[in-house]
Amino acid sequence: MTVKQLGLEELVAACGELGVPGVGLWREPVQAYGVEAAAKLVRDAGLAVTTLCRGGFLTAIDPHARVKAIDDNRAAVDEAATLGTDTLVLVSGGLPEGSKDLHGARERIADALAELGPYAAERGVRLAIEPLHPMFASDRCVVSTLEQALDLAERFPAEQVGVCVDTYHVWWDDHAPAQIARAGETGRLHAFQLADWTTPLPEGVLNGRGQLGDGSIDMRAWRALVETAGYRGPIEVELFNDGLWAGDGRALLAETAERFVTHAC
Repeated sequence: MTVKQLGLEELVAACGELGVPGVGLWREPVQAYGVEAAAKLVRDAGLAVTTLCRGGFLTAIDPHARVKAIDDNRAAVDEAATLGTDTLVLVSGGLPEGSKDLHGARERIADALAELGPYAAERGVRLAIEPLHPMFASDRCVVSTLEQALDLAERFPAEQVGVCVDTYHVWWDDHAPAQIARAGETGRLHAFQLADWTTPLPEGVLNGRGQLGDGSIDMRAWRALVETAGYRGPIEVELFNDGLWAGDGRALLAETAERFVTHAC
């Protein structure tokens, strides 16, 4: 998503040229290209698929909408397995229209995980709950903190459900370092993503993630936290930014790799 302007073939080629060893994929471009074809493209290039994004949106009250969401998440698990990644990132979903019940929405996520966790584990895929910044609680994700995410995840075996730590969403939370340690102790640190926090946020706020080094987040400090907690997996950079997307994708990927070395290594 960082280089959304690149097609899959361009992305794979650019990663090869820059020595980037893995890529986190999003479902929409993979589906458009063809899941089997995308898996072969990445595999033949010698790249690892680090995660697939995204499953989730599991808070629906309407029974038909709930069944549809569960079915879509099963499909996402299957896609992850085909692509060769062991991690499906979940954006849990916001409040259903007309509801103000955060607790009830989180319980419906737990109910869905009880169905999806075993299905995913049978296919070698882990579900990673990603808490999103509280500004997204109403429409996108009622799970706003790592503590909330772990409270959900710990109802299930670690090989089924864990968490995704994204600096953009948790950097403000004084409790997050302790929760990262908690996740490490229980084997639930399934994914780690970097993006910077810059202000003012754009209208709509979704596409306001800053390039590494442009904002307020100490990337090295957060990397040290997850590594101290035992995380040894891939580190992804995930930027949503209309200004970055308007430029040349290969140049953006090269800049992002350079920023990673400068600010996160």
